[in-house]
Amino acid sequence: MNSRTQVNASASPAAPVPATMRATVLTGHGGIDKLVFRDDHPTPAPAEGEVLVRVGACGMNNTDINTRTGWYDSVVESAVSEELGIQGRSDGAASSWNSSTVDFPRIQGAAVVGHIAGVGPGGDPGRIGERVIVDPSVRDPELPLHAQLVQYLGSERDGGYADYVAVPEGNAHRIDSPLSDAELATFPCSYDTAEEMLQRARLTDGETLVVTGAAGGVGTALIQLASLRGARVVAVAGAAKEKRLRALGADEFVARESKNVQREIERVIGERGAHVAADVVGGPVFDVLLKVLRRGGRYTSAGAIAGPVTRIDLRDLIYKDLEMHGITNPTAATFARLVELIQSGRLQPLLEEAFPLADLAQGQARLLKRTHIGKLVVTT
Repeated sequence: MNSRTQVNASASPAAPVPATMRATVLTGHGGIDKLVFRDDHPTPAPAEGEVLVRVGACGMNNTDINTRTGWYDSVVESAVSEELGIQGRSDGAASSWNSSTVDFPRIQGAAVVGHIAGVGPGGDPGRIGERVIVDPSVRDPELPLHAQLVQYLGSERDGGYADYVAVPEGNAHRIDSPLSDAELATFPCSYDTAEEMLQRARLTDGETLVVTGAAGGVGTALIQLASLRGARVVAVAGAAKEKRLRALGADEFVARESKNVQREIERVIGERGAHVAADVVGGPVFDVLLKVLRRGGRYTSAGAIAGPVTRIDLRDLIYKDLEMHGITNPTAATFARLVELIQSGRLQPLLEEAFPLADLAQGQARLLKRTHIGKLVVTT
């Protein structure tokens, strides 16, 4: 944990709710300058079926950057995201992972931990004061299982980079844990995504998993969750991070700087030695992962930080009978399973650094450097 890290508990859950609050708001697609700190933002009022959460901490994730830069849109016209080395849109339209429905100003932040400070009309006042960890996926249960996600906290609705956030009551899971709010905020978004990746790929005891981007939030979650399943984990990350990733549970390590990553993976697991590849990097490594998978192997992806456009040799897909899974919508059951794992103490929070709410922009700049292991969070 970085020496800057602050472990702040939530304010007293019994404290009265003020009419205005502090919040860092996203004012439009663009650079970090689009993040503006305010101390007079209206406090949200929970609607029917919602609760108001007093935020103690909120984890930072790549989705914050992707939404800010308009990266999710396939139209690439101008360099509004130069810090990512890609182009984004500047036509005034607002895009998110799901649609063109981001309204500005928007409060970002998906990974919320805090206490329930209020309930909407008809809600259970007995929940006030309850410590909660928030499932960031707002679902429509009438839709097919893997198409139920209709809103994401911090994208289509306001999130947790603020003193308060209103969420559906079913998304606020009671949490009993000795971990601090900042430590608990390392789990949502990254760990439920990782758990969904492994669940869909059906990773089992004794299988071999290759993880790219292994030092990031989802990557470190994949290592821990795969180890709990009894899998052999091959971590691919920057060479300087080998020692920490092995201590976390990685059985083998391959430096991403290797001249031939495929050859280095095959050196430790053999040719076509992987049962599952869990990828959050994309770009050139995508083709490599299909090469190292065995017959009937499974590829699962939840990110493309090295680039969304890549190449595929269809002979790998066809003649090795591979499966491919794209992961955006962790199910409600997956998040509930994650809460159980957290409460059992079987998962280790990797809190690299915490930033005060007013320093969110500084935190995003740190996230973009990709020099950390685990998670960065914002505390209120």
